Amino acid sequence: MAAVRKETKVTGTSNDTAHGKSGPLAPLARRAFRVLWTGQTVSSAGDALVQIAFVFAILRVGGTASDIGFTAAAQAIARIAFVLAGGVWADRLRRDVVMLVSDGLRAAVQAALAVLLLTGRAHVWELGLGAAVYGAAQSFFGPASAGLLPEIVPGEQLQRANALMGFSASFFSVGGPAAAGLLIAFFGPGPLFAIDAATFVVSAASLSVLRVPPRSLPERQSFRTDLVTGWRELASRPWYWINLIAHTLWNLSTAAYIVLGPVIAERMLGGASAWGTISAGYALGAAAGGLIALRLRPARPLVAANLALALGACPLLALAVPLATWKIAIAAALASAGMLFLNTVWTATMQQLIPDEVRSRVDSYDWLISLVILPAGLVIVGPLAARIGDATTLVGAALLAGVPPVSVLLVPAIRGIRRNKDGTVSGPPISGPPDRDAPARV
Repeated sequence: MAAVRKETKVTGTSNDTAHGKSGPLAPLARRAFRVLWTGQTVSSAGDALVQIAFVFAILRVGGTASDIGFTAAAQAIARIAFVLAGGVWADRLRRDVVMLVSDGLRAAVQAALAVLLLTGRAHVWELGLGAAVYGAAQSFFGPASAGLLPEIVPGEQLQRANALMGFSASFFSVGGPAAAGLLIAFFGPGPLFAIDAATFVVSAASLSVLRVPPRSLPERQSFRTDLVTGWRELASRPWYWINLIAHTLWNLSTAAYIVLGPVIAERMLGGASAWGTISAGYALGAAAGGLIALRLRPARPLVAANLALALGACPLLALAVPLATWKIAIAAALASAGMLFLNTVWTATMQQLIPDEVRSRVDSYDWLISLVILPAGLVIVGPLAARIGDATTLVGAALLAGVPPVSVLLVPAIRGIRRNKDGTVSGPPISGPPDRDAPARV
């Protein structure tokens, strides 16, 4: 019978609390976090530019709308195929090294595509191949990053550290697409790939000078055994897997917003300008959510975070009517603010309650489910709306977005996760997985 044990914080740096109560920007007082945050902020700026550049690069070399879809699919499939491997290797090796290699590979890909575009020798298949390699490298970076942060930031500062990371990406998502459009109009997409490559070099340089405390690396086992161990750690925690189901349904609901939102804007709200206003509202809301997460540290983290996530129903219901464009934009801002607040609190909770030696593997399962469910929703929404109508589809999606996050609050294990006086979080007793030192039966 599995042992029942108390879920406690497991971060290796939790004994250092000198800056724990010094304010929202306390993580930046630590050199290691400051170096990491700087590199990631620069990289986020490049990411915001190249998202638009990829689309126009395909069109500039003679590609079609189908080619854009195939290229995006290649990147997504590569991420899905390698994300579990990314979690295993991030637990096996130094996580900063895994992230550095990922950045180096993405820098090389973007630099190569930049050269091809600037010299007029690029082809659609080369852009698709580059997107696939880029996606594979991404799948290693995410789990490693989630595992690394608790190695350099104490538990009481993790929510703020994650909020600072998320705010950087949200900030550049507001103006990045517009800036990219202007740059492409004057210089073409090639220089933007070169800029993105340079930002990955900066990120890799920051990781190369990062001073991470030494950690005990787990004994090497078979790849399959490592995967099974990670899954058992996830499955032994009801607060994690039940919440993950709610998050999955929320992600599924966003497909209706992505697919039907532009259609309704075109038909009933005035076209692309209306959807641009709504999208700007969404981006601004995400930035606001990051600022809220910097300051608000609720006593019951997952209760507050799931209530915030339920705001995702707002823009879906607003589109179903539809309301005026500015009202939908406000609803979108509420949804994105709630989503970013949930992501920040959720990640910080996971980083404290999942043991270091399996943290990246558990996170990789989270990534896998998220990466799979949204494309599936994108495929389903169009035919479903054609059959039952846009409004009915949007209302159904709103129920998926709003009801599960509220329903999970009935689970005692989720309500039982509380913030301690020192700012860390602790959880309820769990049914522990088998001894991690013993090989899993496969």
